[in-house]
Amino acid sequence: MTGPETPAVDPDDRLFARWQAGDDAALTELLRLELPWLRGHVAERLGPRLRAKDETQDHVQDALVEFLRDAPRFRVESRAQLRALLSRVVENNLRDKDDWYRARRRAMHRESPLPTETVLQLGVAQPTQTTPSAAASSSEWSAWVRLALEFLDPDDRRILVLREWDDRSFVEIGEMFGMTPNAVRMRWTRAVGRLADRVRELQAGRIGT
Repeated sequence: MTGPETPAVDPDDRLFARWQAGDDAALTELLRLELPWLRGHVAERLGPRLRAKDETQDHVQDALVEFLRDAPRFRVESRAQLRALLSRVVENNLRDKDDWYRARRRAMHRESPLPTETVLQLGVAQPTQTTPSAAASSSEWSAWVRLALEFLDPDDRRILVLREWDDRSFVEIGEMFGMTPNAVRMRWTRAVGRLADRVRELQAGRIGT
């Protein structure tokens, strides 16, 4: 009678472990492995939104590098989960033609960098929070919120960042968006709820595309 087989070590797991430890070569290898699939997947889903196949390849690579460079580090349970996460983020980056959020995200990263040991475990239940500002009270919650922001509508993202991180008034935000302060307040309230939903979904490992 033979004993149980020793599970093979997934090479993706090794690459993620190296990347999370700060190995840039591991990130380069992850990109090399996933870019062909991501380019085809995104081109199929977005179709005429992008002008040409060559541009699709360049845009996908740029969006993916930008996300992996600036976003919190994370650990996934499977290659399928990884692809679902990356494709969703890349699609949102390509749909978002406003460079404001990208520049603000980099500024947020510089202003409040996460500890190097902060790695989000997708699929592991965490205690819930109710507002972005409450979530940002710890480095780990800040990481969850930053990741969840990537999954919101561009206008929802901008309103949340302006209100919660830039401390802008509803009057000021309304002037930027051509909306009344009351309309901005209502939009902000809905965006807070959507952000909380995205955090819970990511924590549960549910990453819809």
